[in-house]
Amino acid sequence: MSELIRDTDTGLAWRVVQPAPTTPTALLVLLHGVGGNETQLAHLAATAGKDVLVVLPQGRLAFGPGQFGWFRVAFTPNGPQIQPEEAEASRTALIRWVERLQREHGIAPARTVIAGFSQGGIMSASVGLTAPERVAGFGVLSGRILPELETLLAPAESLRNVRGFIGHGMHDGKLPVAWAERADAWLTQLGVEHATRLYPIDHTISPAMQADFEAWYHSLLGKV
Repeated sequence: MSELIRDTDTGLAWRVVQPAPTTPTALLVLLHGVGGNETQLAHLAATAGKDVLVVLPQGRLAFGPGQFGWFRVAFTPNGPQIQPEEAEASRTALIRWVERLQREHGIAPARTVIAGFSQGGIMSASVGLTAPERVAGFGVLSGRILPELETLLAPAESLRNVRGFIGHGMHDGKLPVAWAERADAWLTQLGVEHATRLYPIDHTISPAMQADFEAWYHSLLGKV
């Protein structure tokens, strides 16, 4: 991976998976979960392809040495309680940053996929469902879709142009599988074409989930 690159406009820092293509034709953005860092999903870049620019951003909030996140969250008996203003700041920063990368490298939104694990998956869905003009698809790996997004969703005609992937563990003790079921139902209601896959795992990314996600984004990028 490259050294950390920082953007003063959005406040984001990121690494680029090496060797980076000289003239990339596609962009894959991978977002880590809460308490992780930008290296957490580097293994998902292994099969991205030589012409794909893979970037690994670091969460905007520091929680400890090498521990970052996109917003603060408390897990309560009534479900996760987030700091919505932090989630919103991260959402808008990511959208501006993705646009910058596309502009600098000449990559079309139709050749861009954003995905993440847990809180990173949450942010990926937040970008894809509110700014579908910026990405071809979003992946939610052991994450959820924030109910708080409802008032921010893009118009229905725009959402028909974005694709989604939901991968979740049936035994997830952090974000129960009901969140994946809700996401599946909501995306169906919104008319967003998507794939939902469940696995006999806890809150993690299994080899099977990784393989299904990789097949999904290769298929998606191969259509355009």
